[in-house]
Amino acid sequence: MYFARTLDLNALLSQKSHFLFGPRATGKSSLIRHQLSGQATVINLLDSQIRLLLSASPHRLEELIDNENSNTYVVIDEIQLIPELLHEVHRLIEEKGHIFLLTGSSARRLRGTSVNLLGGRAWRANLYPLTSCELGTDFELQKYLGFGGLPGIYLSSVPEKELHAYVDLYLQQEILQEAAVRNLPTFVRLLNVMAGASGQEINYTHLASDVQMKRTTLIKHIEILEDTLLGFQLPAFRATQKRKAIQRAKFYLFDVGVRNALMNNFSVVPKTPNYGTQFEHFIGQELRAYLSYSEHRDRLSYWRSTAGHEVDFLVGERLAIEVKAKEHITPKDLKGLKAIFEENIFERHILVAQVPQKLHMGEIEVWPYAQFLSSLWSGEFDS
Repeated sequence: MYFARTLDLNALLSQKSHFLFGPRATGKSSLIRHQLSGQATVINLLDSQIRLLLSASPHRLEELIDNENSNTYVVIDEIQLIPELLHEVHRLIEEKGHIFLLTGSSARRLRGTSVNLLGGRAWRANLYPLTSCELGTDFELQKYLGFGGLPGIYLSSVPEKELHAYVDLYLQQEILQEAAVRNLPTFVRLLNVMAGASGQEINYTHLASDVQMKRTTLIKHIEILEDTLLGFQLPAFRATQKRKAIQRAKFYLFDVGVRNALMNNFSVVPKTPNYGTQFEHFIGQELRAYLSYSEHRDRLSYWRSTAGHEVDFLVGERLAIEVKAKEHITPKDLKGLKAIFEENIFERHILVAQVPQKLHMGEIEVWPYAQFLSSLWSGEFDS
């Protein structure tokens, strides 16, 4: 079964060559097959013969392309396996006018000088786990909070086993193959700790103590998690005047199901703290994917004052969004939004919850999560 994805490759490539990044199993290959069928020469670097050929002779890329020169686009899958190919890509864009889609599940090997040679000749797009919009009538909140949005896992009859296998495979292929860490057991311990801390502020000193690691090594390893697309930092919003803001970023794993696998806890029990964490994480995934797919320039951030007032997600200076996995909202649930409302920065102040219907509580809009997500993906909050 294939779910139609929001990301439109033809629309992207009609403008310019692109890098397409996304963690393994988010569906990059399926997306290419369904959207670029008959239009692209696909060079898959996971094919050992092709990888050996191009590793030894990068200039033979042109030969592979010319053999199928009727195609509009050239796809190089898993470009991070041979970063040196980017020199040839650069040349073929300049001399032959080829349009490339360069996919990868890790940006780590491409952070050096090779990728910089492309300059503005290739833009970047990202593919995320399935969203509620893409799943449509197949979306089930309980299932998503337990097992996340990786397509093969969401459709699996044994998603727990699939997720555990995915985590093991990811570590082997993305961490070990890149020789990114010297002590894998310590890195795995950090990964498990970061899973438990997903959605919390990053306190490097405390985390270093928890995993018995130097602070400088910890910072490097968190960079590895981001480079291999396994997690991302949510920066703190600092521009409040009436209340001093915390400056530490938060960290999230890219998928709630992967987080649960690392914690070995797939329990989805409403009215528990873990359920609330999973629900907040899910809404954060949706916001991140929407802003990327719709090419918004607004930064996603969060806010917390030194006095403890907090708002889960901020979209540019337009939306302040608090998330509560509750059916009944009390004035206590509005404290963070009311505090940031007094700053007179944001256009709308929204609480996303599991309430049965939309309502207003003073200046705060309270939205049922399903209605909020439908309005988000339809672009209602863009104006």
